[in-house]
Amino acid sequence: MIINKSSICEEFFDLSTKIAGEILQKFINYRKKIAIIGDFSIYTSKSLKDFIYECNKGKDIFFVSNEKHAIEKLSMD
Repeated sequence: MIINKSSICEEFFDLSTKIAGEILQKFINYRKKIAIIGDFSIYTSKSLKDFIYECNKGKDIFFVSNEKHAIEKLSMD
């Protein structure tokens, strides 16, 4: 699944709300991959940057800049 960042509420990107963790955990539980596309450089939170970094190191959740990159990541095993 590919979702544009603009379709997600800003509270998702505030990790203290736990929205991101709760939603993304559902994707993991059901063994579904997701890529969120957009510009994440606007966020200054170190914890969010670390979260994005760790997600991008995995195989299921990706924060990427464009659809082409999202498709590449989601196609990897």
